[in-house]
Amino acid sequence: MFVKILKNDIFWVTLFTGFFTQGIKFIIYWIKDKRPNLEWLFTTGGMPSSHSASVMCLSTMVGIRKGFDSLIFAVVLYFSLIIMYDAAGLRRAAGEQAKIINTLIKEIGKGKVIEHKSLKELLGHTPIEVLTGATLGIIIGVLFA
Repeated sequence: MFVKILKNDIFWVTLFTGFFTQGIKFIIYWIKDKRPNLEWLFTTGGMPSSHSASVMCLSTMVGIRKGFDSLIFAVVLYFSLIIMYDAAGLRRAAGEQAKIINTLIKEIGKGKVIEHKSLKELLGHTPIEVLTGATLGIIIGVLFA
C-alpha cells in the first residue's frame, strides 16, 4: 500500500503545489517587507492561499483523470470548497478576533504588566487570496494532469 502512495503522482503534484505556493508567499512578503522572513514558509494566511492552491490542484487533476462527472471528483471538489470557505470564513474570523483580543489586552494593561503571549492574527485569507490560490492550483493541475 505504501509503495502505491509513493507512486501516486496526483498526491505528489498536490503536495508540490502547497510547497510551491508557500514559496511564492515567501517571495511576495520578502519584496513587500524588504527583508526575508522564514516564517512565511510555514505560516497560515497571506497571499496566495496554499490550502486553496493544493485542493484545487487535487480537484482539477482528479476531474481530468477520472471525469468531471465522477463520484470521486464530486467528493474531492466538495471538500475543496469546504476548505476554501473555511480559510476565508472561519479562520479569517478567528484571526480578526485574535487582533481584537490582543488590542484589548494592550489597552487594559496600560500601566500594568499583563503576562500573555500575543495571539496569532493572520490565520485565514481574504477572498482574493483564496481565489488567487485556487486559480494557481487549477493551472498547476491542468499542467500536470
